[in-house]
Amino acid sequence: MNKVFPVLFDFLLSMLVMAGCTTAKFPQNTTDIAGSKRVNLFNGKNLDGWYKFVQYRGRDNDPKQVFTVHDGLIHVSGEEYGSIITNDVFENYKLVVEFKWGTHTYSPRIENARDNGVLIHSNGEDGGYSGIWMHSIECQIIEGGTGDLLVVGDSTTNFSLSSPVAQEKQNGTYIFQPNGSLATIHGGRINWFARDPNWKDIKGFRGKNDIEKPTGEWNHMECIAEGDKISIMLNGTLVNQAVNVRPSKGRIQIQSEGAEIFFRQVTLTPLDIK
Repeated sequence: MNKVFPVLFDFLLSMLVMAGCTTAKFPQNTTDIAGSKRVNLFNGKNLDGWYKFVQYRGRDNDPKQVFTVHDGLIHVSGEEYGSIITNDVFENYKLVVEFKWGTHTYSPRIENARDNGVLIHSNGEDGGYSGIWMHSIECQIIEGGTGDLLVVGDSTTNFSLSSPVAQEKQNGTYIFQPNGSLATIHGGRINWFARDPNWKDIKGFRGKNDIEKPTGEWNHMECIAEGDKISIMLNGTLVNQAVNVRPSKGRIQIQSEGAEIFFRQVTLTPLDIK
């Protein structure tokens, strides 16, 4: 008994230590999260589970501190282009991000609309697209255009999506319209359903029907990836949707693209797809 008890104690202690370590991180692959509850991709303290990629600098080389965490928020300065990227690959989920714009903007977009985005189904090499981002599907965050869907692809069918769209284009770009005719793109964008036709790429732009809240207020965006389908909800309203999305799984990126932005929630809820 005297010999057994210390062994048992050491075993229980090691199990407690292991449990304490794993709760600080999110799962390492998609099979780990299947059927589980909401996963916090941001722990409010640091960027555990993510790595950085900055244009012209590479992986985890961020001397200007473009991506930092303070006061329980992810702070993206926007000063240099790049992204934070999840270590893990995900599929079949509801991703929720809460964001608000800051005040600072940087060259070459000092006077342009504040711009950012959440890139899902990211695959390939870091910086594969223009030396900045991994090829992916973008849930756009930009003043006046939050909710647009973009293919940040390699000009092949490996990255594409189809969306029901209105008969008439908006300044040469398709507009999402439920029950519209399907259009397929391998690059470019599908505008969200009420994007102002008079949109201008100027800082502070607001369209007459914008669902995004004014600068400095928090927004709630959901990117729902269900099989080969993507739906975007902005502040409780379905603003865009696509089917036949390729690819249908990958890493998640949060951009830096010339404008200061804050994120206070980045959570992922796995979907049970049969």
